[in-house]
Amino acid sequence: MPAAYALFPPGFWPVVTRLGEAQLMLPSGLALVAWLAWSGERRAAALWLSLLVVAVLLTTASKVAFIGWGIGVPSLNFTGFSGHAMHAAAVFPLLLRCLSASSSRTTRWFAVALGYSLAALVAVSRAVIGAHSPSESLAGFLLGSAASALALGFGTVPQQHLPRWLLALLVAAQLVNPAAAPSLPTHDMVTRLALNLSGHERPYTRGMMLRRERERVKVQQVVDATSSRKVTVAGWAYNASAVVFFTSSITA
Repeated sequence: MPAAYALFPPGFWPVVTRLGEAQLMLPSGLALVAWLAWSGERRAAALWLSLLVVAVLLTTASKVAFIGWGIGVPSLNFTGFSGHAMHAAAVFPLLLRCLSASSSRTTRWFAVALGYSLAALVAVSRAVIGAHSPSESLAGFLLGSAASALALGFGTVPQQHLPRWLLALLVAAQLVNPAAAPSLPTHDMVTRLALNLSGHERPYTRGMMLRRERERVKVQQVVDATSSRKVTVAGWAYNASAVVFFTSSITA
């Protein structure tokens, strides 16, 4: 996406993409769950936690399935949900909703919309820097959005501000992580898990999937061409037999 690079200064997309890292989003999400429980909203806390866990498990399972067994969608260049996009869409709307808990209804809706917009920016960044295909980024964003939307739709947010110490901690994490904190080797950990479960020595890669898809398309083209020639020959044979039959019927 060269046009996307031109719209922003150098280094913008690499910084934005780090906002969706698990090492930042998961602790932030768990902090919100803990705050809900501490505020007396234990059912909402359980719901938020369950939805976050389900989204994380589905994302991990999709990656393990591809790396270990090559289960993907070649036509969409899809090898699994983008974890960064999923985490951002699952946590940012909830985080900003909690930050605006005691504000007006309009402000709360604006905060949620801002959370989804920020998550969408993270999803775009994954495709821009080449970490994921557009389909993977979109799928991760939709999965995380579904989790946060269900949490907001069926979970109650206390009408009070986050504790100042928790607010300061979350804000500091958002500022420090993209700029200074080292990235966790989550892909390597998922790869090791996939290989241990599948028993394979080498991970399945995107290049292998696309190469296999190109070979499949070539074979299908040959089969289609052969079938087309057979149909053409059969048509000629039918026409020739029809001519012979018509001629013989006239001369009989």
